[in-house]
Order: sequence, then structure tokens, then C-alpha cells
Amino acid sequence: MHPRNAHKQGYDFDKLINVTPSLKKFLIRTPAGKKSIDFSNADAVKCLNQALLKHHYKLNYWNISEEFLCPPVPGRADYIHALADLLKNDNQNKIVNNVRALDVGTGANLIYPILGEKIYRWSFTASDINPKALENAEDIRDKNNLTTKLVLQKDNEKYFHGVLEQDQTLHVTMCNPPFHDSEHSANKATQEKWQKLGKKPKNTLNFGGHSPELWCKGGEVLFIRKMIKESKHYAKQCVWFTSLVSKKDSLSSLKLALKKIGAVEVKVVRMTQGQKTSRFIAWSFQTHSERQAIYNTK
Repeated sequence: MHPRNAHKQGYDFDKLINVTPSLKKFLIRTPAGKKSIDFSNADAVKCLNQALLKHHYKLNYWNISEEFLCPPVPGRADYIHALADLLKNDNQNKIVNNVRALDVGTGANLIYPILGEKIYRWSFTASDINPKALENAEDIRDKNNLTTKLVLQKDNEKYFHGVLEQDQTLHVTMCNPPFHDSEHSANKATQEKWQKLGKKPKNTLNFGGHSPELWCKGGEVLFIRKMIKESKHYAKQCVWFTSLVSKKDSLSSLKLALKKIGAVEVKVVRMTQGQKTSRFIAWSFQTHSERQAIYNTK
């Protein structure tokens, strides 16, 4: 994991149970005799998240219903830390202060604004197409006195239009796109995940999630390519546009789209959590000097 990630040493269940006693009932022992939880149990995963957010980030309240995606907190924190480094590399290797960020498709869990504000004091705008998800995110925001501005995206074909104001400038955008290209593909992946966990196949993911969070027509490639196309119209309003990319094979198509649209710089940043490797693609339409000028804007 990222060297600044609070979770790089794994889970300290004694400390987590101290702040969230309800986690204790979910504890199991691994074959090696270590404390863990059953990650196929949705209630256990949610309780673990609540404990992590309370212990490491002093969150007073966090809850989602089973229909929504329950994010793995350590991996989500890695994305935030890697974005901080992306900006730092443009800023004479100094952490950028007063960062203004946009989370495209924040979901009910509000995880990126939570982590960004708690770790680096970033200022967030967060959008979603689902009013019910935003209602839950608003509940989390208000009960924790967070500052995130929540915006309902009324056009599910748009990413920035209707969310960003005309004179609004950002340092970075981020997104965790739906990466399956059909409901059938999402369901197949679900079955395979349950089998890898050694459990009887079920119709639900252990991390939850509903259709718009898990799949869309064309999968992540079409989703991000449409984002790339629209981002050109906001080239002077944002330093870096970014999106997670779940499949390595998706990168070549995305890089070609960025070349055609005239991105000045493109980066692929790898992140490693245990045996899992993830990545995000980042692109900017601005030169290094132009980017630095925005960093120095209060």
C-alpha cells in the first residue's frame, strides 16, 4: 500500500473493537490462527468499515443499506494518497494545500470525500445520478459535519455538465466507474467471487452494489471514453482528470482516445494492496506551468 496509508500494517482488531464493540461478534480465526472476519458476510464487512472509519478518521457515523456498494476502505484511501502525489509531483514535490476535488458518482457511501477531507482537508464537490444514494450521502455528511457539496446529476450521459459551475476551478476529479458491460457480466463476476471465497454462490456481492454502480452499456471503456470527450470542454477548469481502470486491457483504448482529443499529459498510476493491483488513468490539457499557476491560486 501507499506509505502514507493508515492501513498498510493491516487490521488491528483489538483497537477496532475498542471503538466499535459490535465488530467482536464477527471475528473468526484464519487457518494461520490470526484474527479476521468473514469477508463473504456483508454485515461483517460493513461493521469493519464503520470501525475503520471511526478509529482512523474519527468519523461519528457511517451507514448504508444493503443495496449500495460497501467500499474497501484501505484501497479507497490508496487512491486519495496517489492523487495527492500526482499533484505533489507538479508542485516541486510539496503536498498541495487547499485542494478542490470532484468525485464523479460518489454513491451512498461518500467514501472519497470522507477520506479526502479527513486525511488532507480537501474541499469536495460530489455528484451522483441516484437521488436515494445522495440522500444517504447527505445523512453521512451532516452527521459528521463534513463540508462536501452534493449535486444531483440529472443527465446520466454527462459527468461535469450540470455539476461544475462556469467559473469553478478544480485541482482534480476522480471516479470509480461501473466496469461491467452488462448485468449478465456483473452477475457472472459475482458468482466467481463467491466461488473464490469458497462459499455457495449467491445473487449478491459481498461488497453490495446495485446496477448503476456495477455495470453500464459498453463497460468502463465506453464510460471513461465519454468522460474523456466531455472533459475537453472543461480543460481550463481542472488540473487533472482521473478515473480508476479495473482492467489493464482497457488502457490502450483510453490512451488512444486521449491522444486524439489532445491531452497534454497522460499518466497511468499503479496501486498495490496485498496481492491485488489496481490503477487509475490521469490526463491534463494544461502545461506544467499552467498547472502550477492553479496550485498557487487560493
